[in-house]
Amino acid sequence: MTHFFDTVETIPEGMGFDLFSISHLCWLAALGVFILISILHYRKLAPDKRDKMRKFYAASLLINELIKNLCLLACGTFLSKYLPFHLCSINIFVVALHAWKPSRAVSDYLYLVCIPASLFPLFTPTWTDLPHVNFMVWHSFTIHATLAAYPLMLTIGGDIRPKLKNIPRSLLVLFSLAPVALAANLILGGDSNFMFLMYAEPGTPLVFFEELMGHHLAGFFVLIPLILVIMMTPILLVDARQKRTAKTQERILS
Repeated sequence: MTHFFDTVETIPEGMGFDLFSISHLCWLAALGVFILISILHYRKLAPDKRDKMRKFYAASLLINELIKNLCLLACGTFLSKYLPFHLCSINIFVVALHAWKPSRAVSDYLYLVCIPASLFPLFTPTWTDLPHVNFMVWHSFTIHATLAAYPLMLTIGGDIRPKLKNIPRSLLVLFSLAPVALAANLILGGDSNFMFLMYAEPGTPLVFFEELMGHHLAGFFVLIPLILVIMMTPILLVDARQKRTAKTQERILS
């Protein structure tokens, strides 16, 4: 517990863990079970109970983020880089907005943007310099898993059904956040790298694109279309299957 309240700025070298090490895989397995249980439980609930579960998960995200900031302030390790301008930090408030004021635009954004943005860091965490018994590690793993669980359980539960025609609207929301994050990076300076706009964090896929294409931002022009294809393919397949089933039933009844 000696380094429980350390951050990546204060931790001695050699205290972290490797990507896809046994300990990392154990985290992924445990969080995968949590997400699966969330989905299965949500599907069984009546509409009023679903509403309570959505608000509970949204509140837990806000509390998780608040506890992190209070710990950093209490330990004197709070830096501007920990302000909520990262995409996943912003998504905490988007989830809260959806839980209390749901809308089609926010629902589609949560599916298309929040799910991949939350899952990527679980597999390529940027907090590997820290030991597993550390509050920032616990915060980072649990908050990203909850951010992924929320839209996944709503989608599989049938409350979110993205449409191809709504993709531009979701991208507009995403791109409107980028100037805010960029402005925060430029104003705060230092090590600020909100939404990874300033440099490629070690361990992230953007490092590959920086080496291959000369600049990490080029990776966004590859990753965003790829992610959209991956996210929309299962939705389109399910829609096509439902249409075939409906046509078959019409033929039988006729």
